[in-house]
Amino acid sequence: MPAVSPDKLYYRIGEVAAITSLRPSVLRFWESEFGMLQPRKSRSGQRLYSQENLALIQDIKRLLYVEKLTIEGARKRLALPVTAVQGKDLAGPADDSSRELLRKIKAELEQLRKIL
Repeated sequence: MPAVSPDKLYYRIGEVAAITSLRPSVLRFWESEFGMLQPRKSRSGQRLYSQENLALIQDIKRLLYVEKLTIEGARKRLALPVTAVQGKDLAGPADDSSRELLRKIKAELEQLRKIL
């Protein structure tokens, strides 16, 4: 399975098929079923998938193949806000261990900023 390159902007359908272990026909079908999956097209009509498209494809694959949702169920799940899916309010109060972890991360980031 080919690796996803973080510096590569777009992937052709064959590359995405190899990365995700899906057939190109499945990817084309998902484009028709999931309106949010809209890869760019080159001048010659070749589909060009972005990193965001790859992440969405992985989410769809997980919902359909691992969580065993129907296409309609996956569509509905993808339309929900992230907080509703996780069952948590991200703006809500954090516990003490979370606060301490965030303080440590902030301190490390400030040290990195000073170095740079």
